[in-house]
Amino acid sequence: MRSRSRFRLVLALLSGVPLFAQSLTPAQLNARAKARDVREIPFESVPNFLKLPPNLYLGEGIGVATNSKGHIFVYTRSQETRLFEFDPKGVYLREIGEGLYGFVFAHAVRVDRQDNIWAVDEGSNMVIEFNPEGRVAMVLGRRPEPPLEGLAATPAPNAPLPPPGPYTFNRPTDVGWDAAGNIFVADGYGNSRVVKYDKNGKFVAEVGSHGSAPGQLNLPHTLAVDAAGNVYVGDRSNARIQVFDNDLKFKAIYDQVGAPWAVCITPGPHQYLYTSNSNPDTNNAEVGAVTGEIYKMELDGTILGKFGHAGKLLGEFSTSHEIDCRNENELLVSEITAWRVQKIVLNPRRLP
Repeated sequence: MRSRSRFRLVLALLSGVPLFAQSLTPAQLNARAKARDVREIPFESVPNFLKLPPNLYLGEGIGVATNSKGHIFVYTRSQETRLFEFDPKGVYLREIGEGLYGFVFAHAVRVDRQDNIWAVDEGSNMVIEFNPEGRVAMVLGRRPEPPLEGLAATPAPNAPLPPPGPYTFNRPTDVGWDAAGNIFVADGYGNSRVVKYDKNGKFVAEVGSHGSAPGQLNLPHTLAVDAAGNVYVGDRSNARIQVFDNDLKFKAIYDQVGAPWAVCITPGPHQYLYTSNSNPDTNNAEVGAVTGEIYKMELDGTILGKFGHAGKLLGEFSTSHEIDCRNENELLVSEITAWRVQKIVLNPRRLP
């Protein structure tokens, strides 16, 4: 038996394949990130951060964002899709858009430079802007009329699709803006594209079709825009981030950090990119064993470190779906399968 073990060890060393990789299943090999020997970033999770009033509950933690005052917005799938606001300490303040026609199946929430709150609803095919007071200011897309309303089926591989219209979406996933106020929408599950509108909602350009070639997309699930106006798209089912310039011309691919369920770019003169290689929302323990981590990167794709892994305990991640990184070292992470939002403190200071 020892000779066989030594023989396998010699074969592994000669092949250059790590022993750990040889013990993984095909599903694990497909899901884990390609990057190896990445520095671990120390972090802590703040316990019991969000404080909800009695008899009010979060459902799936789909979206989280903050405004310039530090207020926190959580977009959640519960018995109904709901949008809650909390103060910087996590104390509940109010609900926005209760009973709104465009709230069907939450997907993302973002806050722009003017503190307007934008909800992306996958079920109504709408992107809805609220002003800081919580009143509807702009609507992109339109909710399907009966009997067509509800989630459309994800298209079969290689199935021909009708060309999307400039002002209609098919299960959109995210939204972002450049410094001029131009709007970028990830039209994700059905149309596999990113659409650019001007600040008044007029169509400007689009990029993407279903596929895996550079510039093609297979479920653009999340996006972020840097200070120069470049657009970083989490091309989830292709397990890569694609970078486009402000005119949506292809620039680069980052494919070392797994499947990007959530991306976020920090503000400030030196910007960083965070991306989550989230474990699937099917609670698949096999794949969860090699996923769940969040990476910190330079905008050029250089990996600086990672933290976390899949799990349901405090400080573990259960299908991270959106990240807020307004503060580089204090992140908010919303999770689908744990029904929560965690406040994550990176590089915490230790008392002597």
